[in-house]
Amino acid sequence: MSKRALITGITGQDGSYLAEHLISLGYQVWGLTRGQANPRKDRVSRLIPDLRFVDGDLMDQGSLVSAVDAVQPDEVYNLGAISFVPMSWQQPELVTEVNGTGVLRTLEAIRMVSGLNKPAARAGATGQIRFYQASSSEMFGKVAQTPQTETTSFHPRSPYGVVKTYGHYITRNYRESYGMYGVSGILFNHESPRRGAEFVTRKISLAVAQIKLGLQEKLSLGNLDAERDWGFAGDYVRAMHLMLQQDEPRDYVVGTGRMHTVRDVARVAFECVGLNWEDHVVIDPGLVRPAEVETLCADSGSARKELGWAPEVDFTGLIQMMVESDLGQAQLVHEYGSVLSGVRW
Repeated sequence: MSKRALITGITGQDGSYLAEHLISLGYQVWGLTRGQANPRKDRVSRLIPDLRFVDGDLMDQGSLVSAVDAVQPDEVYNLGAISFVPMSWQQPELVTEVNGTGVLRTLEAIRMVSGLNKPAARAGATGQIRFYQASSSEMFGKVAQTPQTETTSFHPRSPYGVVKTYGHYITRNYRESYGMYGVSGILFNHESPRRGAEFVTRKISLAVAQIKLGLQEKLSLGNLDAERDWGFAGDYVRAMHLMLQQDEPRDYVVGTGRMHTVRDVARVAFECVGLNWEDHVVIDPGLVRPAEVETLCADSGSARKELGWAPEVDFTGLIQMMVESDLGQAQLVHEYGSVLSGVRW
């Protein structure tokens, strides 16, 4: 019998890549969506025809219980979140409700449907629902050591990082209190052509395409010296799945172990279309974060050794992939009109 998976955040880049990966492995996959019309739901359903949907909302406990009960999943992947870090300063309460309390509500839904009513009542039990929480390297913030491992202490530098830390610890608490198979993947920055346009890597790749076609002149960026460990989202979802296949639940750091600056992203992206980034990039102080994280770099030795995971796409290949995708889309729109806008993602 096919395994069944329920994914929150199905319309995001990670949700779509994970759904594709699980379906390729023979899973039946449901994506959690709110009931109202959602154009992103339409896009992901066209992209993944075998994907099914179930109504639910991370801010509504009852709907999550109903969704888990209806799907009866073997695995639940909680990828649903407001993931744009700057927004967490603008709307910290909303981000807390979705990214923090939403984790608790999902865990509670699993506990209720599974009948985990006593502490550690079903520790090690077979057939229980396994839970994956999308933790974040932003939890490390003002880093205590470089590179970061599973044992590095947390010092988040944004409301987003603080709330993700809560989600990480409440998942561990349910694992220790109820015997739930719950794990967290501490994922470092991962990008793709499906990344939202508000994120700096996609902002750059979209602008490069527009500038190459003469549709835009300049690209405004903030801190060019900000460094991140950037990888390909399609690689990282494989690690999510592998974490839930282990005999014992354990948290893992997932990243490439290589750091690059925003300046590096811009340089490589413009080189892809034969342009010099310095001719087109301007600095906007208003885009600098109130509190910047420092040196985020993953030590994913445990994931490589115990899960057999390794990234397949390197930094240059990732940026080239994004630029080529956005350039192709921009050319279609430019030549055939806005009716084609968004047909790819």
